[in-house]
Amino acid sequence: MKPDVLLLDEPTSALDPELVGEVEKSIADAAKSGQTMILVSHDMSFVAQVADKILFLDKGKIIESGTPDEIIHHPKEERTKEFFASYKRTYI
Repeated sequence: MKPDVLLLDEPTSALDPELVGEVEKSIADAAKSGQTMILVSHDMSFVAQVADKILFLDKGKIIESGTPDEIIHHPKEERTKEFFASYKRTYI
């Protein structure tokens, strides 16, 4: 069975750290196979690896959308720039 869209809301947030890699590999494999997904995550490094498009939300509103490279490395909106300037210092 292959669903039209796979919805994932923080799929690794409650997992034992030893299981995170296995779940991320399954998600990455699904993405590579062409599975359409909506993935909600705070793990920007993982999102950058598997996403074709990122929607950056702040206070429940879409602030900016684009490819991982556009959003993470070349954001246009000030709020997105602020977030990733802080985030990249420690994670990306």
